[in-house]
Amino acid sequence: MAGSAVTGTGALAGAPTAYSGSNSQLSQAIQTIWSKEILFQAMPILRFEQFAVKKTELGVAPGLRVNFLRYKNFAVDPTPLTEGVRMTTNALTAEQIAITVAEHGYAVAVSELLLNASFDDIMASSSRLLGRHMAQYLDVQARDTLSAATSATFGYDRSAFDGATNFNLYQEGDAATAVSGSNTSVGSGTKAGKYKLTTGAIKDSALVLASKNIPRLGETYVQFIHPKQSRDLRSNPEFIEVTKYAAPGNFMLGEIGRLYDVVFIETTQVKKYGVGSAVTDYTSKVGAVADQYSYPVKANTGPGRGGNPELTQFGNGAGGTGSAYPTDTTTLTADVYESIMIGDNAFGHAISLPVELRDGGVLDFGREHALAWYAIWGLGIITDQAINKVYTN
Repeated sequence: MAGSAVTGTGALAGAPTAYSGSNSQLSQAIQTIWSKEILFQAMPILRFEQFAVKKTELGVAPGLRVNFLRYKNFAVDPTPLTEGVRMTTNALTAEQIAITVAEHGYAVAVSELLLNASFDDIMASSSRLLGRHMAQYLDVQARDTLSAATSATFGYDRSAFDGATNFNLYQEGDAATAVSGSNTSVGSGTKAGKYKLTTGAIKDSALVLASKNIPRLGETYVQFIHPKQSRDLRSNPEFIEVTKYAAPGNFMLGEIGRLYDVVFIETTQVKKYGVGSAVTDYTSKVGAVADQYSYPVKANTGPGRGGNPELTQFGNGAGGTGSAYPTDTTTLTADVYESIMIGDNAFGHAISLPVELRDGGVLDFGREHALAWYAIWGLGIITDQAINKVYTN
């Protein structure tokens, strides 16, 4: 485990006491002539987490697990009753989905000399940077939780209908059948790089959720897309920009528009598998022994219980079959983006201690100052059927 680190001036000792980590000298903040405009690297803010089902019971009760109780639907038998014959009674059935919480946080340390020598308010800047870090940290965990779902569909190749001699806006084209490993896969093969997020891909994904009777989030399903995917989507004249809604209302964070009762959230947090890489294989992470330090689904999914993925899925369109997990290790020859569409009750966020900004107290007689964000939470799939991944170029 790496040791603690401290940030100081150019006069910082080579091996400061109690700080054996990668220490640094922030000499850029000490200048004779300076600009008060500090440039912060732009980072994505919360996009996925806003749709989680939040549970806060652990904040008032002891324990490290939150259990979600879900009743199973009754089987429907349309046979009418017969006069004189008593109705047969049936039992209630339910299942529990457990989410385990763990500690999360990130800390920085600076010297008293730096605070006095710097033209900038280092502690204020540190608190803003910690806030950005927390948002990205939480959203990556939420994305990874959704990514471990089993259902997947793929993009469409419309290259044969986009040319000047054979242009047809309403021809959907050919759908991919896998992420990699075949000539009709998104990331490898002879047609790699041609499978885009088209209207056909969106309708296929919505069909998967609707066919499973997944409730919508309000009036629509929600799909997280990468800016590259939104660029392709905006080329379609049927796409409705958020500024052109007939009845403007309360917009979701990151919402850019809608199509076919699907709202699109644009974020760079959507997974991108680059050329030369291999797609993550989640097979071994589902139903594994609890481990809060790996993918959240690994800690919060038990075989055959609650949030455990259904293990069978629709494949591409309504009737396809096959494994949704891209277990093939073929090296990708084209960039692959993993868009995610969700319905209601897709995943949960159990909060034992909300995020706090904490200081490290008096260190070395006040010569050192530490600041950190700290929280206790857990994330996990609630309804695997309510999540569908869309792999495109």
